[in-house]
Amino acid sequence: MLHELGVGGLLFSPLLAMVPVALLLAYLTRLLLYKLDWRRYIWKEAWFDVGLFVCFLALTVFWWR
Repeated sequence: MLHELGVGGLLFSPLLAMVPVALLLAYLTRLLLYKLDWRRYIWKEAWFDVGLFVCFLALTVFWWR
C-alpha cells in the first residue's frame, strides 16, 4: 500500500515523487526515439507521448510498492 510522504510535518501524495520519475523516463525515451530516427513512424506524436507517460507512471507506481 502506498503511504503519504512526510516532509517537515506536511503530508504529500506519493505521486508527487512518482510523476517526475515518469516524466524523466518518458523524456529519455523520447530522446532515444529522436536519436534513432524512429519518431517518423509514429502517427500521432502527442498521443504517443501521453501514452508513454502513463505507461511509465504505471511502472513507477508498480515499482514503488
